[in-house]
Amino acid sequence: MPSRKLPDWLRPKRLGLARETAIVQQTIKQRNLHTICEEGRCPNRGECYSHKTATFLLMGPTCTRSCAFCQVDKGHAPQPLDIQEPNRVAEAVEILGLNYVVLTSVARDDLPDQGASWFVLTMQAIRDRRPQTQIEVLTADFWSGPEAAQAQMERAAVVVAARPACYNHNLETVARLQDRVRRGAKYDRSLRLLQVVKQLNPEIPTKSGLMLGHGETLEEVITTLGDLRAVGCDRLTLGQYLQPSLNHLPVIKYWTPEEFENLGAIATQMGFSHVRSGPLVRSSYHAGEAQ
Repeated sequence: MPSRKLPDWLRPKRLGLARETAIVQQTIKQRNLHTICEEGRCPNRGECYSHKTATFLLMGPTCTRSCAFCQVDKGHAPQPLDIQEPNRVAEAVEILGLNYVVLTSVARDDLPDQGASWFVLTMQAIRDRRPQTQIEVLTADFWSGPEAAQAQMERAAVVVAARPACYNHNLETVARLQDRVRRGAKYDRSLRLLQVVKQLNPEIPTKSGLMLGHGETLEEVITTLGDLRAVGCDRLTLGQYLQPSLNHLPVIKYWTPEEFENLGAIATQMGFSHVRSGPLVRSSYHAGEAQ
């Protein structure tokens, strides 16, 4: 049965002072930018904003897929790409003095390369203004069109050639629940992307994350971690799924902090080089600390 009562441990301990968070919010709003912090209603956005960090959401706020867990706008056609977006992201990074930046995006299956080159343009714009900034990317699976497997490799190669500090792609949930949770994505396709990135450049750390609470079992989670290690995934995030609205999938279970701690220990024993496991952990949470 779905669990509706929110446990005490899922309330953020630090929301961030209004003055501190306003700096990031104003910088982003003034440049008409989007962040997954806001679009995805991340529970850590107050804490991250207070440290002048944010995860930029590229290519507009509208996704071409319809994942049942995600708060990001969907269900209608996305807007054309804004040619000034990479420069505005770079300007925001410079103003905020960010040493580590995460770039993610909505899925853009409508674009010929699904936005791979847009990641590179944005990375270059940031480096032109602030060369010392490390850039992590969190991409979609790049899977669409005829000969999709070959296309996926070519699109990933474009991003890998730009040498991000880390390449992240989230599995989100276990194999059994993929169709229910990730509409338009597939378990094996996501694993293949992570494997392709590692094959293209073994020196770039790869990363993935799971949201627990959809009805997965402990055994299924451990199997999934093994599948990630089998394709060379280096880093891992484990967090609790929180239902954004009544129109989204309900929470089946709230995993306890002790269960997350146990899973984190298991993941470390399995060989992940950096593990973040906790109820409020998200894929970009304290990402720069892995450097």
